[in-house]
Amino acid sequence: MNLELSLHETRVIGCLIEKEITTPEQYPLSLNALTNACNQKSNRDPVLNLDEVAVQQLIDGLVKKRLVSEQSGYGSRVPKFQHLFCNTNFGTLKFSPQELAIVCELFLRGPQTPGELRSRASRMCRFGDVSEVEAALEQLAARADGPFVQRLAREPGKRESRYAHLFSGELGAADANDAPGRASDEAQGANIAETRLERLERRLGDLEIEVDRLKRRLDGAGD
Repeated sequence: MNLELSLHETRVIGCLIEKEITTPEQYPLSLNALTNACNQKSNRDPVLNLDEVAVQQLIDGLVKKRLVSEQSGYGSRVPKFQHLFCNTNFGTLKFSPQELAIVCELFLRGPQTPGELRSRASRMCRFGDVSEVEAALEQLAARADGPFVQRLAREPGKRESRYAHLFSGELGAADANDAPGRASDEAQGANIAETRLERLERRLGDLEIEVDRLKRRLDGAGD
């Protein structure tokens, strides 16, 4: 797979796929509607704050990559946009409804467990149980034209491993085993915070001594 998309590009494509499935009567999307979808506070992680200029720049880049097209003739003079990412006559990438719902959800919310994907992607495609999600993930990971997803190392205390999409490039060892890396980062952050606290406590102690000394001087001058 030769496609590498940025976080913001996957957000734009994910929003277009989502709205095509969940609100087809409002699809394609205007620039304003797409910007609002990208910045939506629900069903998004991370929450973004893009303006229309930034979204238009993303659209222009995706148009050059033939992943988005501008449409007209929908009863409005406002330009509207639709994705060409998959399941179109303009490309070879084809997904089943379940695969598409999973990829879209990973674009919108990042790495997730099969259980999370079943719950969140069900608004776009029905999954009978978690095993159907796991089967679709296995297909996405094993496809000859992929792989499109990768399983991450299971986090401590978690029953399920998370899966991440690979449309932003292959995951390195640190990403594929992100739980140990994150634990190390958290430990390092805790050590830094502890060191800063110790420095502050020492500084506070020095200041208290200095204030005491100044008080004694003032008391002596008053006598």
